[in-house]
Amino acid sequence: MAALVSALALSSVQAQQITGTPGSPSATQVINGNQLPPPPLKFGGVIKETAPDSKPYWPPRVVPPKGAPNVLLIMTDDQGYGVSGTFGGVVPTPAMDRIAKAGLRYTQFHSTALCSPTRAALITGRNHHSVGFGVIGEMSTGFPGYDSVITPDKATIGTILRDNGYATSWFGKNHNTPTYQYSVAGPYDQWPSGMGFEYFYGFMGGETDQWTPYLFRDHTQIFPFVGKKDYNLITDMADEAIKYMGDLNAAAPEKPFFVYYVPGGTHSPHQPKLEWREKFKGKFDQGWEKTREQIIANQKRLGIIPANTQLTPWPDGQAEYAGAKLPKWDSLTEIQKKLYAREAENFAGYVAYTDHEIGRVIQAVEDMGKLDNTIIIYISGDNGTSAEGTLEGTFNQMTAYNGILTLPEAEQLLHYEDWGQAKTYPHMAVGWTWAFDTPFKWTKQIASHFGGTRQGMVISWPGHIKDVGGIRTQFHHIIDIVPTILEVTGVKAPEEVNGIKQKPIEGVSMAYTFDAANARVPSKRDTQYFEMFGNRGIYHDGWYACTTPPEPVWLLGGKPLPPISDYKWELYNIADDYSQNNDLAAKEPAKLKEMQALFLTEAKKYQVLPLDNSILPRLLTPRPSATAGQTVFTYTGERAGIPVGNAPNILNKDYTITAEITVPEGGAEGMIVTLGGRFGGYGLFLQKGRPVFVYNLLDLERFRWEGGVGAIVDQDLFGKALKPGKHTIVFDFKYDGPGPAKGGTGVLSVDGKELDRKTIKHTIPILMSIDETLDVGLDTRSGVDDSYELPFKFTGTIDKLTFKLGPSQMTAEAQKAAAEALKKAMD
Repeated sequence: MAALVSALALSSVQAQQITGTPGSPSATQVINGNQLPPPPLKFGGVIKETAPDSKPYWPPRVVPPKGAPNVLLIMTDDQGYGVSGTFGGVVPTPAMDRIAKAGLRYTQFHSTALCSPTRAALITGRNHHSVGFGVIGEMSTGFPGYDSVITPDKATIGTILRDNGYATSWFGKNHNTPTYQYSVAGPYDQWPSGMGFEYFYGFMGGETDQWTPYLFRDHTQIFPFVGKKDYNLITDMADEAIKYMGDLNAAAPEKPFFVYYVPGGTHSPHQPKLEWREKFKGKFDQGWEKTREQIIANQKRLGIIPANTQLTPWPDGQAEYAGAKLPKWDSLTEIQKKLYAREAENFAGYVAYTDHEIGRVIQAVEDMGKLDNTIIIYISGDNGTSAEGTLEGTFNQMTAYNGILTLPEAEQLLHYEDWGQAKTYPHMAVGWTWAFDTPFKWTKQIASHFGGTRQGMVISWPGHIKDVGGIRTQFHHIIDIVPTILEVTGVKAPEEVNGIKQKPIEGVSMAYTFDAANARVPSKRDTQYFEMFGNRGIYHDGWYACTTPPEPVWLLGGKPLPPISDYKWELYNIADDYSQNNDLAAKEPAKLKEMQALFLTEAKKYQVLPLDNSILPRLLTPRPSATAGQTVFTYTGERAGIPVGNAPNILNKDYTITAEITVPEGGAEGMIVTLGGRFGGYGLFLQKGRPVFVYNLLDLERFRWEGGVGAIVDQDLFGKALKPGKHTIVFDFKYDGPGPAKGGTGVLSVDGKELDRKTIKHTIPILMSIDETLDVGLDTRSGVDDSYELPFKFTGTIDKLTFKLGPSQMTAEAQKAAAEALKKAMD
């Protein structure tokens, strides 16, 4: 056996193709790719007792096969099929148009219906359940299809291309690192660096504030927005990608790159620069129904849907929509129309702004002279358009995440002028969501219907795609991107990576579609399953069977879900019914039964089982965490950037915060501890030397505890600044539970003396912060109120900071409702 292993290893080594003089510094090798990283070559020089009598031998540098192109893989966020102008939408997307005109448009390309599952499938070439992302990481459970861990037997395209000589980089959203691994404690094997991407510049999690993002360079949190009033991550990300490619070109002009470019646009919060929002002023005054009609007309004119495609009906209580209703535009008041039109203007501006910055990245490739040898794949959205903004839209999406589904119009209108700017964290009304998924039914999260999964995609590759401007109608899926990249680069899918045997790639290459002669050939993908939160679908040879969603996603858990076995099934012949409009289940029961059986077969094959539509049990499932079950948290000194998942959770319980500090001669001020910021959170700080505790109730109301008279922050009216020396500041809160969002009484005291006592009627029930971290000794992103300027560093010494948490006072029923809403938030 040992001899056989040695022979195989020798054969593998001999299979390497060396170019140049072996042993010279300029020698390169193309590996066969079966084993990554490749086994080391035998030393080819001579070693004697002294260097003059010896001959050096440099191992050849690994390079991709000759002619392998650069790869620019682009995907936007939360954009359904009817968003981009390239696919008939009313928002111009010239960067996407550019790639379409130089290449091909794909009109039956699909996602998984949710962001992190789609992204996991995209970078691995395997179904989302196969790589542990059957659901978002925040709902992961201890089953292989749902644990949010990409196991080492399923190497990503980053690892494969890196080990074959590519420079690999990732810019933008990373929603594939488990939330409990965000901290400096790691481990980092599930970070971009551990997934084969040598450089990462982006944010962690499902969303971030584009004005003050939760941003990382590799493993380090950074704050490039500080002191820059016009900063926006959408532009910064493009700048960074352009700089990276330029630096790479200067250092190694012959080294091909793989750039994975995935901006946060257009996931909420919708935050374009103001000039982009203003470009669409008045463009949506016609309302959402007429916008749908305009989009489908455009789609037919462009030829990216069949001429006989039917526009699916507007939700008006029909059984096919589980009784869901969306208001018709003419039923709205003039104030509602004005507000909702502004929401759409803002979203459209975000789409256009994101596409513009993508265009700058594409232009940079051309400016370097590399466009002719670069394959560009541009996918519009990782799922359908989001319906998480409530029926009305909201200036602060954190309100919806906490179950507040309606806000006073007066409150909303206060933000009409600054909608989308730094003082808002907005989302739009569901009526626009439905319109932007034209011509299909449903939205993001709904894996059973194309409103959740159909994405516009374009691919260009100069000199190789000659049917420029062509349209391809073959049915394909996000898992087909990796095998396509492998085929065009000439790189083989490895059999072994880091000594671990690899599971097969599950996608099929789409490169066959590049040939004009194959424009109308049948798809090489004949079967594909879909599943998310119990909503299921199965495609096979032109037929599609799926379950009827039992609940509209925008109700945030307003009705109980039925057992999975009770879901109603629908059946479509999508070869003749592009928009899934004509349900044939009653007419073709045998075909439906056949498709249902096929779904179960695929589910068993790809780790989809056990099917689970539960919310509460999955959210409450214990997961590996450094702080799980912890009730006492202690910190010293300055500690910024502790992730929300590692911070003390003060929601729906009693808690005590005790700060033991030293005030220097001359006094002290600054932040002692804060979590969250402008859109929800709390802060304990010294202002003019005086202790203050602020509780920010989702930017709807703020409560302030302090010594002295009132909240006059520029004066010290009877409130004494702390004298030099050691002091103990305590904020003690007694919660009026049980149940969520109840009020309570807070007491602020110093050195055992009570300074202020207040009772508040409500508290944040579900989610205080998405990604604004726990900061000790300063405030890094946004303030909990406007009474101080960042970073508001504490000028004294924090000797010891302690949180003591009481037990949760959420009832089981309340936990269930909160969990349902939190599931929507974590999408």
